[in-house]
Amino acid sequence: MNKRWRNIFFFFGIAAVVLMLLTFDADWTRVREVLAQAGIWFPVIVVLWGFIYLINACSFGLIINDGTDCRVPFGKVFQLTISGYALNYVTPLGLMGGEPYRILELSNYVGGKKATSAVILYSMMHICSHFCFWASAVVLYVVMHFCVGPQYLLNGWMCVMLGIMAVVFLLVLWLFSLGYRYGFVVKVFGLLSRIPVVRKWAGGYLDKHHAELEEVDSQIAFLHTQRRAPFWWSLFLEYAARVISCIEYWLLIGLFMPGFTFWDSILVMAFSSLFSNLIFFSPMQLGGYEGGMALAAGGVQVPGAYGLYTALVARLRQIVWTVIGILMIKSGKRND
Repeated sequence: MNKRWRNIFFFFGIAAVVLMLLTFDADWTRVREVLAQAGIWFPVIVVLWGFIYLINACSFGLIINDGTDCRVPFGKVFQLTISGYALNYVTPLGLMGGEPYRILELSNYVGGKKATSAVILYSMMHICSHFCFWASAVVLYVVMHFCVGPQYLLNGWMCVMLGIMAVVFLLVLWLFSLGYRYGFVVKVFGLLSRIPVVRKWAGGYLDKHHAELEEVDSQIAFLHTQRRAPFWWSLFLEYAARVISCIEYWLLIGLFMPGFTFWDSILVMAFSSLFSNLIFFSPMQLGGYEGGMALAAGGVQVPGAYGLYTALVARLRQIVWTVIGILMIKSGKRND
C-alpha cells in the first residue's frame, strides 16, 4: 500500500476514534467509577484480548500462507488483524474499513487477486464462526434450562423462538458451505446487478472483471476442497476465540455474582453479540451493544445493572484496542 492510502486509513481512524469519544454515552466520572470497580481485572481483560487477537491472526495466517505465494510474516498478519478490526469497529456497516485496508496491504506481498480472496475467506470464516457460536449457544441454553430446576423450564414461546433461531443459523451455515465449496463472488455481483440502485455499477463491474472474479471464486473454493485441514483449523481457531472471549464476562459479572458460571457467560456473550450485530450499521454498535448486554444478562437471571456495567467495561477495552489498532497502521509499513 502506498503512503497516501495508509495515511488516509490512519487519519480516518483517528478522526473516528475522536468523534466516538466526544459522543461517548457515559460521563467520565462514571467511567472512573467503573474502572475502579473493575480494578486489576481491566488490564487483565485488555491482555486477554491481545491473546484472542493472536488466535485470530493464527486463523488468518492459515488462509493467507497456502504455500503458493510469498509467505507473509506472522508479525504482519497480526498487525493486519488488529488494525483491520479497529477500522471495522469505527466504520458504519462494519466491513467497509478493515477489509479494503487488509487487501491493499496484502497486495504488496501476494498480489491483488490472492489478497482479495484471502481477506474474503477470512471474513467468511469470522462470520461463520459467529453463527456456529450462536447455534451452539441455543443448544447450551436448552440443556441448562432443562437441567437446573423447574424455574428455568422453557415455556412454549421460548421454544418457538429458539427453534426459529436454530433453523435460521443452520440455514446460514448451509449457505456458507455452498460459498466455500463453489465460491460466491460472481453470484453476489450477479444478484447486485438486478437491484435498481446498484444495477448499473454492479453489472458494469461484473462484465469488465468477470474473469478476475471467477479466479477469486476458484481461490476461495481451493481452500475448502484442496486444503481441508487448514480450513477446519482456521474455523476452529475462530470459534475458540469466541469461546475464550467469554472469560471477560465471566470475570466481570463474577465480581458481583459468585454463582455466575462460565456457561452463563457463554449465553450472555452469544445473545448480546447477536443483538448488537443486528444493528451492524452503527459504528462500534453504539447503544445496541449495551442494550443487548442488559437483555442477555436478564435472560440468565443476572440483574440488568450488572450487564450494563460489564458492557461499559467491555466498551472501554474495545476503545483501548481500537486506538492500538489505528496506531499500528503507521507501524505496518513495507517498502512500497
